[in-house]
Amino acid sequence: DSPGLVPMFIDLNRQAFDVGSVITLGARGDSYYEYLLKQYLITNKSQPKFLDRYLEAMEQVDQHLIKHTSGTPQYTYVAELMSPQSARAKMDHLVCFLPGLLALGYLHKITDQNVLDHHLQLAKSLMETCVAMYTTTATGLAPEIVHFTETSMFIKPADAHNILRPETVESLFYLYRITGDSKYQEYGWKIFQAFEQYSKVEGGYSGLQNVESVTSPRIDKMESFFLAETLKYLFLLFDDSKTMLPLDRFVFNTEAHPVEIFDLDKVQWA
Repeated sequence: DSPGLVPMFIDLNRQAFDVGSVITLGARGDSYYEYLLKQYLITNKSQPKFLDRYLEAMEQVDQHLIKHTSGTPQYTYVAELMSPQSARAKMDHLVCFLPGLLALGYLHKITDQNVLDHHLQLAKSLMETCVAMYTTTATGLAPEIVHFTETSMFIKPADAHNILRPETVESLFYLYRITGDSKYQEYGWKIFQAFEQYSKVEGGYSGLQNVESVTSPRIDKMESFFLAETLKYLFLLFDDSKTMLPLDRFVFNTEAHPVEIFDLDKVQWA
C-alpha cells in the first residue's frame, strides 16, 4: 500500500495525513520523498517497501506536478498541488534536491531501464531550471522561490532573498558524478563565484535580501547548512576523479552527512 503523494501536514488527533493541506516537494515536504529512496539504499536495498513508495511517488509527481512553460527557454518545474484540481505554478529552491535524487536512483538501477532513462532526462531538465534560477538574476544567486507563467519564470519581491541554500549545487554534484558532463562543474563554478562576489564578508558569508540588486543589503546571518552542505557539495563537485565518498558505498542524508551503506540484518542493536 503506497500513499504516493502526501500532504505536508499530519493530523495527530486522527493519526492521519491532513488531506486539506498542500502537497509539495518544497518546504516541509521535501525530506519525506528524499528518504524514501535513501532509506532503501542505505540499508543495502533490503527494505523494498520504501522503494515501492518512492517509485509510486515519482510516478505521481510526474503525472500531477511536473509542468513546462511554453516560451524560450522552456522551463520544467515542480508545481504545488493545492487540491486535486488546482496546481500552483511555484517552486521553492528547496525542490532543487530532486534532480540529484532522480539521478541517484538511476545510478543504483532501482527499476526498469526505460523508467530510469525517463528519470534521468527529467533530472537534467529540472537541473537546467534550477541553474536558471541563478543565471537569470542580477547577482547570479537564486531567490528562495520562483513563480511561473505559461511562458516564463519570475520572482516576487517577497521571495527574492537568498540564504545560501545547497540544493542546486547538491544536484549538480550528483549529475556530474553520474553523467560525467563537465557543464555541471561549470554551472557550480559560476554559482561559487557569485557567492564570492556578493555573499562573502569578513569572517564568513551572508545571505542577500534581494538577488535582483547588485547593491542588495545583506542578511546578517550565515546558516549552518552553508558549511555543512553548500560548500561540501561544491568541494565534491570538483573532485575530477569522482572517487571521493563514492556513491556506491555512501548515501548522503538530507543534511549532507555521508553514511556508509550497511546490511540491516547484520546490525546488532543495543
